[in-house]
Amino acid sequence: MTAAKAPAPTSFLLLHGWQNHRPAGHWQHWLAGELEAVGHRVRYPQLPDADEPTPAAWEAAVRDELDALSDDGPVTVLCHSLSCLVWLRLQAGDAPPRVDRVALVAPPSPELIAGQPIRAFVAGDLFDGRLLAPGGAREAVVVAGDDDEWLPLGPVDTWEARVDAPVVVIPRGGHLNPDSGYGAWPAALAWALGASAADAFG
Repeated sequence: MTAAKAPAPTSFLLLHGWQNHRPAGHWQHWLAGELEAVGHRVRYPQLPDADEPTPAAWEAAVRDELDALSDDGPVTVLCHSLSCLVWLRLQAGDAPPRVDRVALVAPPSPELIAGQPIRAFVAGDLFDGRLLAPGGAREAVVVAGDDDEWLPLGPVDTWEARVDAPVVVIPRGGHLNPDSGYGAWPAALAWALGASAADAFG
């Protein structure tokens, strides 16, 4: 009798935002440690030139990271801030990556980004009214604070018509970063380990 094959481990890719150098106090840093502690494979790369990034460099880096996880079973992606826009750009381009689950956390307003030095991330008509697929085969979610300074019109008005995924609003969540109190974030861990968005963040 042949022994049953053990299920493939879940792998995680955590992608940071603009000017983020993966500080220990950030929830993504904490989450990486929590997931690794229970045996999951985690990649939490420093994306190129975090202070002066370019879309092409970040998109290439994300593809390289996904390639490194391609033989490791289901992949879950958690993006924060600017990397959410990178993920959506990849989904709208050629050969969009396919993963098991995706969380877009605190995606900034494209209109606001258009006035920043990183305006290249929203160049063209990608964010001008079309419904974008986040690329989560089983589950995708947008999570954002109702008082995020990078979302002056609010999470729902900014993203509900733009992304084919539910928008979960976190009261007084700010930009969901250490400045707004998001170091250890049990809800993110619960979602990463398989809880529904409603159960984890609701």
